Amino acid sequence: MIRVEQLRKSFQRARVLDALDLAIAPGERVALVGANGAGKTTLFRCLLGEYTYEGLIAVGGRDPRALRTEVLRRTGFVPQLPPPLRMPVGSLLGFAAEVCGSETAPMEAVATRLGLDARAIWRQPFAKLSGGQKQKLLIAVALGRDCELLVMDEPAANLDPPARRSFFELLAERQDRATMLISSHRIDEVAQLVSRVIELDQGRVALDDRVDGAAALDAVLRCRIELAHASEAAAATLRSWGLMPADGGLRFEGTIAGPDRLRFLGALARYAGLLRALALEEAGRGETRS
Repeated sequence: MIRVEQLRKSFQRARVLDALDLAIAPGERVALVGANGAGKTTLFRCLLGEYTYEGLIAVGGRDPRALRTEVLRRTGFVPQLPPPLRMPVGSLLGFAAEVCGSETAPMEAVATRLGLDARAIWRQPFAKLSGGQKQKLLIAVALGRDCELLVMDEPAANLDPPARRSFFELLAERQDRATMLISSHRIDEVAQLVSRVIELDQGRVALDDRVDGAAALDAVLRCRIELAHASEAAAATLRSWGLMPADGGLRFEGTIAGPDRLRFLGALARYAGLLRALALEEAGRGETRS
């Protein structure tokens, strides 16, 4: 699906990608990780034909510079930073649908599943939306149409836990028909989403490894937590993850998305001294939310 050979990209005198070689097969789910400045976003921009470069890139057998329109029509892209677009939401979705020969309705449906009513903000300028609203719309544009490749740069960074769970479910529905390349500077954000991790360091591949025990994208974990004593801060965090109090407010129960288990445990770490009991168990795929 993606072939990169001896890819070099510099900005002024700074070499960002340095003789990079990379091959990703159709249907793979790959995490691209590395510190800020490692070259992740630059690689994405080269794959999308936005930057000139030295070397060879083929996306689905196509040169992304020479056949950029064709490549973009078959690619869903979620950027790390929302573009400063002044156009209204309705115009943005209309333009995106026209580019890929689709309709806005599937994009609106994806936004709804992420917890955003696109029609309610149809006339608002995209640039005036909150960070979470922008992210949901960008995901809706990428996932609201058929594509061969999904390129996502920190896609869930601004999503709340319920929206993240819906996002994972949406990816699960597409995993059999799309190659996925997901970037993050934190391995815990993406490790459970993928079957392969590629780490970049100073524009080169520092690690290329398979992931054992990756969760199914639509996996669900049933969670039970007991606190040693009442804490408003801990309770608010647990409720934000969809866990509801029981038995006087010291016990909390609910379900979380399987791919979010590391992020969830990280959120609990600050309250480690309050935890009397913690249980996580597989609850199946796509189980009804608590």
